[in-house]
Amino acid sequence: MKFFVDTADIDAIAELNDLGMVDGVTTNPSLILKSGRDILEVTKEICDLVDGPVSAEVVALEADDMIAEGRKLAEIAENITVKVPLTWAGLKACKVLSGEGRMVNVTLCFSANQALLAAKAGATFISPFIGRLDDLNLDGMDLIADIRTIYDNYGYETEILAASIRSVNHMKDAALIGADVATAPPGVIKSIASHVLTDKGLEAFLKDWEKTGQKIL
Repeated sequence: MKFFVDTADIDAIAELNDLGMVDGVTTNPSLILKSGRDILEVTKEICDLVDGPVSAEVVALEADDMIAEGRKLAEIAENITVKVPLTWAGLKACKVLSGEGRMVNVTLCFSANQALLAAKAGATFISPFIGRLDDLNLDGMDLIADIRTIYDNYGYETEILAASIRSVNHMKDAALIGADVATAPPGVIKSIASHVLTDKGLEAFLKDWEKTGQKIL
C-alpha cells in the first residue's frame, strides 16, 4: 500500500520523504489555509520535493470552471493530480481532464455507487472518506471493501485512495482490505512505529546494558 501524506507542511513532508515514507501528497483548501502559503507557491515546492503524485484541489463548482482551474494547477508540475469533488460537475471535469492525459483524484466519496461513476469517468484515484463516515456511526472500512470488490469485479484501474484517515487502525484496516493508497496526516504515519511493548522492551534492554558497563562507541 502506498503512503500519501495529507498536509501542506513542507517540513513534515521532507522528514517523512527522507525515510522513504512518502509515495505522494494530498492537499485541500483547508490544508492550504493551515499552511498560510500561496497555493501555487507551496504546491510547486511540494512537487519539487516529492516524486509521486501531488493532489491539488479545484475550488470551482461548475464543470467548465473546474476544468480551467485543473489545467492551471496541472501547469505547476508533471506530478500534479487535479482533485475534483464527486459531483456531477466534478465527474464531467474528470472525464475531460483525464482524457487530456492528466491525473485526476475524485474526492469526497461516500458511497460505492459514487466510486463506480468516478471509475467510469476515468479517475486516476477515488478518495473515500473513512473518518467522516465513522463520525455518523457508519463503518468507513465497509465502503473501502465494497469499492475494492466492484473495481476487482470489472477490472477498473482507478486506485482506491483511503482518505480521512485518523488512526493507525485505519491504516492497518485499509491495508488488509486492499486499498491501493492511504493518505494520512504526518502524525498518524509517524505513530504507526509506536507500540507500548516496544518501549518496554527497549527500556529493559537498556537497563541490562547499563549493568554490563560496556560501550559500543
